[in-house]
Order: sequence, then C-alpha cells, then structure tokens
Amino acid sequence: MSAVDVTPRPATPAPAATQSKPKGGGFGRYLLIRFILIFPTILILVTMVFFLMRLTGDPITAAQGGRLSADQLAELRAAAGYDRPVFVQYLEYLGQIAVLDFGSTLTTNRPVIEILATYGPATFELVFYSLIVAFAVGIPLGLRAAYHRDKPEDAVYRVLAIVWYAVPIFFGGLLLKLVFSVWLKWFPVAGRSSIDSEIEMGMLPHPTGFYTIDAIMTGDPRVLGDVLSHVVLPAIALGLLTAGIFLRLVRTNVIGTLSTDYVDAARSRGVAESRLLRKHAYRPALIPIITVIGLQIALLLSGAVLTETTFEWKGLGFMLAEFLESRDFVAVQGIVALLAVIVALTNFIVDIIAAFIDPRVRY
Repeated sequence: MSAVDVTPRPATPAPAATQSKPKGGGFGRYLLIRFILIFPTILILVTMVFFLMRLTGDPITAAQGGRLSADQLAELRAAAGYDRPVFVQYLEYLGQIAVLDFGSTLTTNRPVIEILATYGPATFELVFYSLIVAFAVGIPLGLRAAYHRDKPEDAVYRVLAIVWYAVPIFFGGLLLKLVFSVWLKWFPVAGRSSIDSEIEMGMLPHPTGFYTIDAIMTGDPRVLGDVLSHVVLPAIALGLLTAGIFLRLVRTNVIGTLSTDYVDAARSRGVAESRLLRKHAYRPALIPIITVIGLQIALLLSGAVLTETTFEWKGLGFMLAEFLESRDFVAVQGIVALLAVIVALTNFIVDIIAAFIDPRVRY
C-alpha cells in the first residue's frame, strides 16, 4: 500500500470571468457618451442654419431690401453689427445662444424667446396628439399585418403604410378638411379653438398655452370638447405619416420574432397563433419603435410646418413659415435652434429608455 501524497498542490487559477470584466463599459458610460454627443449635434445644426441663412446676404438686407435706400440699409446693418466679418458674427451668435438670447425679430421687434414661449406649446401639443395617432394606428395594424402575413389583408396594410408615408402632408390635410369639415361638417376647418373658447380660456389667471390643459382648467366640458375637436384633423394628418413607419416596423419585427426557435417550440406545444402574437411577439416588436421615436420627433416637427400652415394652427411651424416669407432670418434662426435642442434632448431621452429596456444597448 503506497503512502498518501500530502504535498500541497498549487492554487487553481481563478476563472477568467472573475479576472477581468467584459469589455464595453456600463450603463453610466453609455449615458455619459450620449449626453456629450448632444452638444456637437446642436452645434452642427445651429452652424448649418446660421451659414445657410447668410448665403443670401445679411438679415437686414434680406428683410428690408427693396424697401429702404442703400444708405438706410447700411446704417441698419452697422447698428445691428452685420457689417462685421461673418465669423465674428457667428461666434457672437453662439455666445448669445449659450445664455438663451436669440435676439429680436426684424419684422416685429419682439424677442425671439417670447415667440418661442408663445407658440411653442401649440406645436408640442400637436406633436403629442400626432404620436398618439401614430401609436394607435401603426402598432395594431402592424400586428395584424404580421398575423396575416402574405395574405390580402397584409397587402392592404402595406399599401396603406406606403400611401400614408408618400402622400404630402398638405395634400392629406386638405383632403381631410374637404371631407370631414366641408362635406360632413364633423370637425372645424381651422384654428386651435373657437372664439368663445378662446375668450373663456383667456380669462384664466395663468394659461399654460397648452389648450387641452387650459380647457380642463376652465372646468367647462364644452370648452374641452371644442379644443379636442380642433386637434383631431391636424393630428391625423401629421400622425399618419409616422403611423406608416410604425406599421412597417412592427410587421417586420413581429414576423422575425414569430420565426425564432422559442416561438417554434411554443407552437409545437399547441399554443395558439393569437396567443403567440400577444405573449411572445408584442414586446420585442415595441423595442425598435422606442428607439426610432427620437428620429420620428424630428420628422413630426418638420411636418408640423406644413400641417400648421394647412390648418392655420398657430404654432412654431406656422410662425416659421410666416418668418420665412417675410425673410426674417433672425426669427428663423431662433426657432430652428430651439427645434434642434428639442430633437437632441428627445433622442437622449429615447436612448436612455432603450438602454433600460434592452441591456445590449451599451458602448
């Protein structure tokens, strides 16, 4: 019988997983990088707008050219500082934006920040209701299109998605007004509310500018109904643009999910197709929707210009068209700068939500 070997053995190396952390950083690093990226995004947009506006000359000449003599224009340019080098004006403009000073409009001499505060709520309210329309229409129809894949119903939904995205907003808006306002008289033709509602909301001590909230504060259901009736057609005209994108996105993702192994395993156990759609395909299909919402906000804000003009909805889009027509480039710069900030912040928030939902979203 041999002796037992009691010589101590060398320590076993620790598993690789405990020696080093996986590459890629964590949630905090992801947030920090996404937050830092906000600033160059805004800077690029603001810079592009500034120099594009200068392609036709200085703002004074653009707004007053043809109305004033050359001497008067030169005097106004010197007073406003537009006779200095463009790069100097650019640096000064960045300094003003940093302290939220967007200057005053050339045509009305109102501070641009006052324009933003007055008409901004109308645009944000319209975008909010348009997103509701996009969600309410795009997601259910996307699920049904995936459920009836390659059948006539699926083809109908796919064609609708293409039409909604391809039809110009102003044409769709005019069509909605013709059918539902002129022929059927179900909804008002234009505006955000009737005159009676405007008067009643104007009597509030501190109206918010968001007509839905102001109408609720009056405590009068007729005012709320009037305000909501005015927002229906503009929200549909703008929301269907995004609904078409959501429909196609949901359909594609649901079909991909229904083709995975774990869904095939559930199907082999006899789980009904409708239950598979609800339990296994619905949530994964929503994740891409959340990640693209930031991009859709930019699309909705750009579409708001045409929608607000079509329905005489006095928001930032409506005022932007007015200022462009009068060539008031100072006001245009201020409005576009604000929209750039909103789009950048919205993308940042959406990135945070997407990272919470999907842990794979990291750097």
